[in-house]
Amino acid sequence: MKEKILIADDEKEIADLVELYLGNEDFRVLKFYDGAEALRAAEEESDLDLAVLDIMMPGVSGLEICRKIRERHNYPIIMLTAKDGEVDKINGLTMGADDYITKPFLPLELVARVKAQLRRYKRYNTGSVQEDVLAVSGLVLNSKTHECLLNEKPLNLTPTEFSILRILCQRRGEVVSAEELFHLIWEEEYYTKNNNTITVHIRHLREKMGDSFENPKYIKTVWGCGYKIEG
Repeated sequence: MKEKILIADDEKEIADLVELYLGNEDFRVLKFYDGAEALRAAEEESDLDLAVLDIMMPGVSGLEICRKIRERHNYPIIMLTAKDGEVDKINGLTMGADDYITKPFLPLELVARVKAQLRRYKRYNTGSVQEDVLAVSGLVLNSKTHECLLNEKPLNLTPTEFSILRILCQRRGEVVSAEELFHLIWEEEYYTKNNNTITVHIRHLREKMGDSFENPKYIKTVWGCGYKIEG
């Protein structure tokens, strides 16, 4: 059965357009123009595979829905924003979103991002990566179960955060640039030098791991080069 996707956008034309394009790809779509109704569905539906949320909605915003989803689920979340500003994007990523797209956007671009996120999410939930379990300095990642333990305590990671950590652990001891991380995770998507998506996810990972920015124990910044986890 095709994946079920939640769409929430108070702009009816955009929500209808996204529903049409995703429906043409045989996705099952739950569409809402109201944030409160979308939140209720997100809490009640147990088989959602991905959410597309507008950040700026009256009443219950997409950010609030994202935060609530992350309390219980790790399926991908894509945020829609009408502003090409860093604050909205950073807020969305900090709340646990995996990707964002700025309005106006090409519907086919959104469809491509949805498919890319679902491919990655499925990959980590079927254990089709080279190493199912990675262990580095008290950090254990299980790609089959999408579980991460730090000193035997579970970390609740988004699919993107899990991806970054898995890549760094697989290549422990090596420096991996932000650009390379971006391409390994989003594959065909375009990277620009001013893209700080990876930086925000790294910061959020450090917060969850209780790691210091100034003197990190796990994810270390190699200035001008990238990031690494020591072997």
